[in-house]
Amino acid sequence: MIAKLLALAGIFGELSLLAVGGGNTVLPEMQRQVVTVHAWMSAADFAALFALAQASPGPNMLVSTLIGWRVAGLGGAIVATLGMILPSSLLSYAVGHLWTRFRDRAWRRRIQSGITPVTVGLVMAAAILLGEATSRTPADMLVTLAVALITTTTRLNPLWLLGAAAILGAAGLV
Repeated sequence: MIAKLLALAGIFGELSLLAVGGGNTVLPEMQRQVVTVHAWMSAADFAALFALAQASPGPNMLVSTLIGWRVAGLGGAIVATLGMILPSSLLSYAVGHLWTRFRDRAWRRRIQSGITPVTVGLVMAAAILLGEATSRTPADMLVTLAVALITTTTRLNPLWLLGAAAILGAAGLV
């Protein structure tokens, strides 16, 4: 059990420091660690935990808590949550002062401009990874593509799409 807790602390502590632009940017690596490296769960189980975390109120990285719970119970949930939140919070606090102090410097604007496309790419990688894990049938794939298209081309509230998908699932269509 101690080994699992230490592994969770290491994984989520590292991911916390890499989550530039938000927690979703590290989902591909989180999934790789949890599914491939440690074999704590399947890709489908990971996607289900992520979906549950997204549907729940609260921070978007609630998935780390759910993974910790699944791997090592309450202790795992606490360790994974602290691992995901504490390192980046401490780093953000320290860097925030410097970031504000040098707000007018050209190098700061260049760094910020460089981080933006990397963040977008990491979020897209996370979306592709979750799409692959959840699209088991052609109908699943069609729903995934339709939702991606609708959310990127309209201002429709995603909750409507979530509700429509729930109805399709309850009807046995996907």
